[in-house]
Amino acid sequence: MAAQKGGAIGQAMATFAKDPRDTKAAGVIATDPTYNGILRTTCVATLLSAGHANNALPQRADANVNCRIFPGTTPEQVRDKLAELVGDPEVKVTLADHRSEVPKGPQPLNPKVFGPVEKMTAEFWPGIPVVPQMSAGATDGAFLTPAGIPTYGVSGIFGDPDGNGTHGLNERIRVDATYRGRDFLYAIVKVYANQK
Repeated sequence: MAAQKGGAIGQAMATFAKDPRDTKAAGVIATDPTYNGILRTTCVATLLSAGHANNALPQRADANVNCRIFPGTTPEQVRDKLAELVGDPEVKVTLADHRSEVPKGPQPLNPKVFGPVEKMTAEFWPGIPVVPQMSAGATDGAFLTPAGIPTYGVSGIFGDPDGNGTHGLNERIRVDATYRGRDFLYAIVKVYANQK
């Protein structure tokens, strides 16, 4: 993506690809929220609850903190780090539900999977490169990958630079992008179905 992104972030991507320990390059990349979420574990308080009345001090407060955990990091490590950052033994940090095991590193780039994607991309959008990247969103890969089933996702739906308001009240996608993405995925599935 370095060549596609260009500018300071593109240069930082190229530097970071050569040396993933380069914290300065990682810091530049992290200024883009899209890439920040795949460079490290990120946590956000998503639900807050406290008090029982508008005119009374709360006796307790709860916060649900949603974390996107970087591969190779355990939920327990994240919990311990959050507790350390809170720095108050009276505040209890506990794990909610345990969704899946933590994947053990990146997926192999299988040519039987990526070949059709590259072929159809060239037909639908000549000149657009196929660049594998980790998704910061939830996928079935959270359950399949730990079971030894390599998992990949492909969309073909192009969005706006702001992320299309994902998960917000203004979440949206262009109609033409939806139809074109549908046709793209249908073409890929046909190629997969006819592979030997």
